[in-house]
Amino acid sequence: MGAVGGEIVSTSGSLVCVGVGMTLGSHITPLARSYIEQSDVVFTAVSDGVIDLWLGNMHADVRSLQGFYREGKPRTTTYREMVDAMLAEVRSGKQVCGAFYGHPGVFAGVPHKAIETARHEGFRAHMEPGISAEDCLYADLGIDPGKYGCQHYEANQLMFYRRCVDTSAYLIVWQIGVAGDQSTARFATSAAHRQVLVDVLARDYDPSHEVTVYKAAILPIGQPYIRTLPLGELATAQFDMHATLVIPPATSLQANAEIRERLRVLDCAAAPEA
Repeated sequence: MGAVGGEIVSTSGSLVCVGVGMTLGSHITPLARSYIEQSDVVFTAVSDGVIDLWLGNMHADVRSLQGFYREGKPRTTTYREMVDAMLAEVRSGKQVCGAFYGHPGVFAGVPHKAIETARHEGFRAHMEPGISAEDCLYADLGIDPGKYGCQHYEANQLMFYRRCVDTSAYLIVWQIGVAGDQSTARFATSAAHRQVLVDVLARDYDPSHEVTVYKAAILPIGQPYIRTLPLGELATAQFDMHATLVIPPATSLQANAEIRERLRVLDCAAAPEA
């Protein structure tokens, strides 16, 4: 037993956060399924109510965290309440599982914070990976991140801070549907907000450069959303907060002659004499 904020809690509780993947029933791992089935209580944050119903067939006590969201309510408050709800059950001595769509550690602050808090309070807590939107993106768009390299930024991070963009690599911009939301309280922003994002990107890319708006398929019978358009038309395009922007390379890779020469000298020195 221990005390948190003056309250006596059981240290026998535990927390595991698992990923159920992006597409219903197709991406979940056997290990993630076993944690869902064997936990005392399962909290969910998934992309569709159908997935909650599917998880309900695996466990009798499935509690959706989606109810904490509300238009106009700061997401920071929502996320704190989600963490508190999960930790309350951990502190009571239960084996708690958090099931999150995609990968629980990718663009998901709640699992990271919940695990950090649980460990700080002396509970066992860990994360199990899942197939993320990034994984689906590579497959659906035929991108090999090792060919030219990939940069990943959340839209607002790219807008609010000075970041260096390498135009010879892919640029992946996440959550473009809420680009420019400084309040963290909206589920969508306006075309004017998206135009600011376009203006930021136009510092490095020509407005005619073709980009792709992408969203992974959620249901097995569905198809991924893939739309290619010029960067300059992005502001007026229609998409939700989960949409991702994929910008292919606009310039060629530049050879580093100095490093290549150093390596050539090393290779010559290591070569056996004839």
